[in-house]
Amino acid sequence: MLKTLRLPLLALLFSIMLLGLAVILRFTEDSNEDASIPENATQQTSVVDALPESTVATPITTPVPTLRPVSNVLPPIAGQLTEGLVGNINKLNPLFAGLNPVDQDISSLIFEGLTTTNDFGEVVPDLAERWEVSRDGLEYVFVLRRDVLWHDGLPFTSADVAYTINVIRDASYQGDAALKAFWRTVEMTIIDDYTLRFRLVQPLALFPEMLKMGIVPAHVLEGYPVDQLEHHPFNLDPIGTGPYQVEELYAIDGQLSISLRVAPVYRQRPEGQTGFQIDRILFRTYETTEEALAALVRGEINSLGRLEPSRLTSLNGITNLTVYSRPLPSVGVLIYNWQRDDIPYLSNSRLHLAFAKGINREEAVLKALGGQVILANSPLIPGSWAYDGTARYPTYDVEAARETLSTVSFEIAVETPVPSPDEVIEQQSTETPSETSTESPTVVESPTPQTISLRRNFTILVINEPEYEALADALAQQFSALDFSVEVEAVDEELYFQRLKAGDFDTAIVEYSFAPYADPDPYAFWHSSQAEDGVNYGGVNDARLNELMERGRREHLGGVRAQIYRDFQQVFVERVPALILYYPLYTYVIDSRLDGIKIGFLSTPADRFRHIQDWTWQLSTNS
Repeated sequence: MLKTLRLPLLALLFSIMLLGLAVILRFTEDSNEDASIPENATQQTSVVDALPESTVATPITTPVPTLRPVSNVLPPIAGQLTEGLVGNINKLNPLFAGLNPVDQDISSLIFEGLTTTNDFGEVVPDLAERWEVSRDGLEYVFVLRRDVLWHDGLPFTSADVAYTINVIRDASYQGDAALKAFWRTVEMTIIDDYTLRFRLVQPLALFPEMLKMGIVPAHVLEGYPVDQLEHHPFNLDPIGTGPYQVEELYAIDGQLSISLRVAPVYRQRPEGQTGFQIDRILFRTYETTEEALAALVRGEINSLGRLEPSRLTSLNGITNLTVYSRPLPSVGVLIYNWQRDDIPYLSNSRLHLAFAKGINREEAVLKALGGQVILANSPLIPGSWAYDGTARYPTYDVEAARETLSTVSFEIAVETPVPSPDEVIEQQSTETPSETSTESPTVVESPTPQTISLRRNFTILVINEPEYEALADALAQQFSALDFSVEVEAVDEELYFQRLKAGDFDTAIVEYSFAPYADPDPYAFWHSSQAEDGVNYGGVNDARLNELMERGRREHLGGVRAQIYRDFQQVFVERVPALILYYPLYTYVIDSRLDGIKIGFLSTPADRFRHIQDWTWQLSTNS
């Protein structure tokens, strides 16, 4: 029997040995192939896999989970965007991100608020499902979505909203002081896990937009001292509810950079189930704009945010880039000091109208600022739901301006001071007997009015930056054609704001910013109540404008409110209490092969990512 089976057993044993040898040889071949990847295969390799081991990571003060060194990035690949930012990553926490533009851009993709804004600056739900407002405008009830998870998989609830707001209004909070002051006036009540009530001390139509601030997770941060939150590791390893979550931190050429991935939990939400071809975003930071521009030209980055329009000349001749420009939520104006006692005509409405007619704003603005701004005709921002495109300043006409100036008085009547009766008696009592007159007692005369001509010269206060000085010089030159002698006072930023707040100026070039809000409420800039402690530096005091602004901030019905602000703009350009000059532009440069880019109204530059779910690469097989 054994003899009969011996040959088959030997054959089976031999086959097993051959099979083992084949497996060993195959494993060796696979290992050799991995050790020598062809150059053209790098396009399919992740940045992490391509890291050279010799690069040393940049030290950082806040503990982070991972920090890998990288010397370069890969060519553009479908599904990945590499964007350059000028500055540093500090705190990717919405409680502090508003203090740093780089943090604000990145954290806007990681966190969400109860509300957000659309392409017209209108407030729409985000983490909130809906909200209701009482008839008196004092009470808001917000109902939250029930399908939202934090990036770690735990549910988002009212407790997270309450925690975030309680941190902001805590006495030891180190973030935005204005935000802190506002939230300390609001009464908040948790009704249930998905419902909150807010009670205001006075109606405020923009309140829903106050809730677009990013919400942070209570289960991660609760119990940590508020005054220590800015040092929490969470700031560089955040957990949000937004479309992207942190993948990894990198040190690239000595600068801290970060990669984000579309969050799996976000993909479960209705709005996350389609789109988001840009699955991965790598934000590279640079110390200077020059370094970032050089990286863009070399193709190391696909896009560059917050580029000053004046820098666009550096990209001349480069055809594979597309430039997007949109107005920032700011307006540049020449304000008059209405409270200047020695130049009282600066508060005269006829003089304001004459200046509006006699100053060629377009020529002055374009000459000084070129393509960095667009001419403004309204105190509100174009693209906003409240903007009135029919509002127009008076037509430039020097002769008409002179005619209007002829109706303005540049003289004031003053009374010649005369001695009071007590002063006369005192003077007489000091006379010697020989000096004593035998004539009738001195009669105290009535004051004699005199007319004094006012000086027709004033100054323009500006920050000592070349473009603003150039604008002030251009305006001063035009004022001379109206027989005014105008000098420019260019000072450093600190002194500039000190003098504005103290009212120590005749006229000044000021940029009023609505950021970080899209709401058009101009109350802070032009209402007379804001002259003493607010930013109505010139002390504008117009009863009709006051009334419209008061109604506008109280009215919560959108249609009615829009009409109020249309009326406000029309009255403003008729009475011209200040000379509206320009809107600064935000410029975004991006690879032309990226499709689906749509940039609407910007309340902050981070709003450029509003439609990032629609961005797609149009890459050929040779890209």
